[in-house]
Amino acid sequence: MRALVFAAGLGERMRPLTDHTPKPLLEAGGKPLIAWHLEKLAAMGVTEVVVNTSWLAQRFPEVLGDGARWGLRLHYSYEGPVPLETGGGMLHALPLLGDAPFLAVNGDIWTDCDFAALPREPRGDAHLVLVDNPVHHPEGDFGLDPAGGVTAAGAPRLTYSGIGVYRAGVLKDWRDTVEGEPGTPPRFRLAPLLRRAMARGAVTGEHHAGQWTDVGTPERLLALDRQLRAPSA
Repeated sequence: MRALVFAAGLGERMRPLTDHTPKPLLEAGGKPLIAWHLEKLAAMGVTEVVVNTSWLAQRFPEVLGDGARWGLRLHYSYEGPVPLETGGGMLHALPLLGDAPFLAVNGDIWTDCDFAALPREPRGDAHLVLVDNPVHHPEGDFGLDPAGGVTAAGAPRLTYSGIGVYRAGVLKDWRDTVEGEPGTPPRFRLAPLLRRAMARGAVTGEHHAGQWTDVGTPERLLALDRQLRAPSA
């Protein structure tokens, strides 16, 4: 299995911290946020990881190198000066990901979710990890039914963690779903394609009740750093 780490965001809410450092390279607990993911991916046997980049793209190879220190081979998918959003970024990275299902994770989250426990072969187009709704996102994103199906509506509503296992087929006929002119290279969000797949019952999921942080503000980064440095962390 290969993996994709979304790391191309501009990190605007994290300024001035992200003026010179991309958000996934900001440190918590003594290491870059993205390094926590790379360690877990290597531990589960992943060897090829694609990191999509845009803002301060040159900083990633400077800090991470070729991935050898984790036993990984890193591939950098540069999207240009304007990030291509989640859907466009995934589409842009597909040539590096191959045809098999792959794990995708946002580079600006921290979690104790066990990546190795996720299905290597999702039943449909995607398998998503959902978490309890954080204070800053109380309405949630999707519903999760008792059989493990993820729905665009319904209760209980949970928040997408930014962790999922995908098949390339989730992007099939993406132009039929994306509104407006996506540009060249295409820039679009993944969520509408996921909702399309949900409508045909092609998205499963699970509820992760453990630790998860969307590191979207300097305050959340500081709180996470303190948590990870605490003796009991």
